[in-house]
Amino acid sequence: MIWLAGAILFWLSAWAFNVWASHQPFARTGAGRLAIPALFGVTLLVLWEGAVRGLDVPGVILPAPSVIWGTITGSVPVLWQDFVQTILKGGLSGYVMGCGTAVLTAIAIDRSPFLQRGLLPVGNFVAALPIVGIAPILVMWFGFDWQSKAAVVVVMVFFPVLVNTVAGLAATERMQRDLMATYSASYWQTLMKLRLPAAMPFIFNGLKIATTLALIGAIVAEFFGSPIKGMGFRISTAVGQLALDMVWAEIAVAALAGSAFYGLVALIEKGVTFWHPSQRARS
Repeated sequence: MIWLAGAILFWLSAWAFNVWASHQPFARTGAGRLAIPALFGVTLLVLWEGAVRGLDVPGVILPAPSVIWGTITGSVPVLWQDFVQTILKGGLSGYVMGCGTAVLTAIAIDRSPFLQRGLLPVGNFVAALPIVGIAPILVMWFGFDWQSKAAVVVVMVFFPVLVNTVAGLAATERMQRDLMATYSASYWQTLMKLRLPAAMPFIFNGLKIATTLALIGAIVAEFFGSPIKGMGFRISTAVGQLALDMVWAEIAVAALAGSAFYGLVALIEKGVTFWHPSQRARS
């Protein structure tokens, strides 16, 4: 029980330090915004390690973080192969196609009242379909390779980006649109100069939501058919072999990839929407 007691003591000490540090001027700097959450994550890992070792939890129930790290460092080629297959090929390609199609569809809906009344309810219906129902169908349509996973991702990310873009295009005020009309601006000039820039905060909200949906969709789709590589394939086979360390290693890689992807989109948003009050408040 020494492991458990030491881990709890470390966790409480780090918690007290985190509370103190969060009220210091350092917490409002860029380094502080990274260091304080990182320290909190380290304390959770130490508590996890101490609890598993102190309570002698079997590895087939919950492996220790040190065991998971050993699996990651010893299986880099396998994890990289799965990362490329699932994230880069299936997830990223589906994300780009789905989000791009959603933005173009939103512009078409904004241009046509008929589409606004007819297409949005259909999109809402498609968004309500469970992934476990559509994934097997898309696997049968597009094959067992990454193309079917990309198709699942397209379906999952399309509607959130579509709804946010439509809302963003309608966010401009009447006076602003009237001013563009007095300049004899056409629809496309008004769209490019006023409405699309004003919609960027809404669009990026949808893009950030879609980052996690793309990752989930690509992994879950592999449970219904894939070649002998990919994160979903590796997780399903490792569970059958009771290799929980490999399962957690894949989960860790997926979590890091998803966090990095979300952070990249948020960084691009900060550069594009620097004028928005929400961005000025964070700086």
